[in-house]
Amino acid sequence: IEKFDGGPVGLETIAAALSEESDTIMDVVEPYLLQLGFLDRTPRGRVATRRAYEHLGIEYPEEGPQQPTLF
Repeated sequence: IEKFDGGPVGLETIAAALSEESDTIMDVVEPYLLQLGFLDRTPRGRVATRRAYEHLGIEYPEEGPQQPTLF
């Protein structure tokens, strides 16, 4: 959440940030976070859910995770 502002973030980017193999993230970590409701998979990447923000005690942005504007 802190590093990527809640997402969306691609699998390879997450793996690089954690110094972990993408297969490990996809096969072990991601299913657990999905089961807990902390992560959503979208066509644009992985996104932290409101539940993840609440669990970490971070205020959830009302408009959802931020997407930088083009202009």
